[in-house]
Order: sequence, then C-alpha cells, then structure tokens
Amino acid sequence: MIVEITTIVAGLILASGLLPNIIAVGKSFEKVAKWIGRFQTIIGVIAIVVGILYFGLQGIVSIVAGFFLIMGILPSIPAVGKDLAKVVKWLGGFQTIIGVIAMVIGIWGLL
Repeated sequence: MIVEITTIVAGLILASGLLPNIIAVGKSFEKVAKWIGRFQTIIGVIAIVVGILYFGLQGIVSIVAGFFLIMGILPSIPAVGKDLAKVVKWLGGFQTIIGVIAMVIGIWGLL
C-alpha cells in the first residue's frame, strides 16, 4: 500500500500544473500539491527507494516519477548522474503526462 500512496503523491506533484482545471476540487488539489512540492526532492528519493523495494508496474512508475522529482540533484551522482539528468530533462516535456499516469496507477493499485 505504501508504493501506491507514494506514487499518488509523486504524481500529484508532477501534475500540479493540470490540477486547477479539475472542476470543483482543482483549487484544493493545487494548494495541496504546492505545499507538498516543497518536499519534492525528499519525496523523489522516497519514491525511488519504495519503487525498488516493491518492484512491479507500480514500482516502475514510482521510480520514473521519483527521477523527475530529483532532477535537481541528479548531476551530483557520481559516474551516471549527468547522463541521467540529460535523459530526465529530455523527458521533461512529458512531466504532466507522467504525473497523471502515476496518479492513475496509484489509485488503481489502491482499488
């Protein structure tokens, strides 16, 4: 259950630009996402660790979302950090889509 919750939280942060468009609850989701967004790097690291521990479809989505969230510290990883940062920056245009997918996969896992 922890991988699902982690994936939902990571997806919420990644899709924060899309949240105001949700009728009736969009503004509330946006406020929550902005507040949680302050802890983006910590949540990203947790998402990667949880994704590795609970490997599967939700684990993979959690790992991908985690890499997007820790984009700022990726270059500091020895040997592979710069390459990972390039890949994540290249995929940066899909951040919102990956956030929505992460939320859907996380909610699907809870059901």
